[in-house]
Amino acid sequence: MSQLSNPSFEELAKQASLLPQEKLLAIKKSKHSITIGIPKESTFQEHRVPLSPMAVHMLVQNGHEIRLESGCGEKANFADYDYSQAGGIIAYDTKEIYESDYIIKVAPPTDDEIKLMKPKQVLISAIQLVKSKDELIRRLMAKGITAVGYEFLRNDEGVLPVIRSMSEIAGRASVLIAAEYLSNYNSGKGELFGGIPGIQPTHVVVIGAGAVGEYAVRAAIGLGASVKVFDDSIERLRRLEHSLGMRIHSSTIIPGILASALKDCDLAIGALRSPIGYSPCVVSESMVQNMRSNSMIIDISIDQGGCFETSEPTNHKMPIFEKHGVLHYCVPNIPSRFARTASYALSNIFTPLLQQIAEEGGINACLNQHSGLRMGTYIFQGKLTNAMLGDRYNISAKEIEFLLAGM
Repeated sequence: MSQLSNPSFEELAKQASLLPQEKLLAIKKSKHSITIGIPKESTFQEHRVPLSPMAVHMLVQNGHEIRLESGCGEKANFADYDYSQAGGIIAYDTKEIYESDYIIKVAPPTDDEIKLMKPKQVLISAIQLVKSKDELIRRLMAKGITAVGYEFLRNDEGVLPVIRSMSEIAGRASVLIAAEYLSNYNSGKGELFGGIPGIQPTHVVVIGAGAVGEYAVRAAIGLGASVKVFDDSIERLRRLEHSLGMRIHSSTIIPGILASALKDCDLAIGALRSPIGYSPCVVSESMVQNMRSNSMIIDISIDQGGCFETSEPTNHKMPIFEKHGVLHYCVPNIPSRFARTASYALSNIFTPLLQQIAEEGGINACLNQHSGLRMGTYIFQGKLTNAMLGDRYNISAKEIEFLLAGM
């Protein structure tokens, strides 16, 4: 979605704070007001919430009704009281949430949640290609739902804003997590991440030069580590160096060179991402066997299957395991570990999006105007519009522009 043609979240909040109270009350009568429902996430260890209390306050002041299921923000340390004070309506019955025109949530809808949805509703959530099932897609289609997968949303520059934002959190967090586990008290070898003058710095290998890799590199360099970056795209490696404003040790993914770098590293971060499902597995078990004892792997790509052959999904309560003398941290959805920060980041994207949809007269009008939103929409009024999902599940997919033209 474009955030250039419309005020940013901060600008909108500032404008709202400057308006006199009688003006705010008048805005509540807007003919473009919409009702938005936020259910409590039921997916395992999903702690994020799509709108913060500040975002709810701003949307309410602009005439929209926000219904929130009791406890939906508690894992991000947003209390029901905070949302109520912001003007949100706290619902204790999940069914009330699904009476809203728009449902916005973080995780993909579950079977039980789809049962509660009403025909012609608009859903904004993740789709998670690796875990998606054809039954879920078909059931959404059967109800005539318009479904937007926020992983596919783009702005006018072609950037995936949600992916970019969550990647920044995951990349930075991976280095902070590694710093914890390299200490004595977390089964590590008792080293300070980055080191100090006179002591050899921590050696880090980052596999993947996309957004996750970039922010992992930034955090590692900032703490004084020596970093090597691998990617199968020369262009991404060039873009990374340009973004950092400095030369770094980089290479394409050549097994021999990668194996040599892994053999001498203290930390290896897997940050490869595939746009169509599973990430490529580029580190073999034999490469892991040759790594230093008590070195560490953080496989951020585990959300898409992982790029280390030895990776197995773990969880936030039991995040690590040891294999071949190497600690493995393979927790899917790292941003959920920092749920409050991640929730604020999501709010900064979803608030202008919802405001724009309302101001332009609804989802259909907004789809007509913004290609980025069209790219994020995988079902339009019960018709599949994502060719990749159509090929995967053998469902006929239609061009969304064609469907909109027939409205």
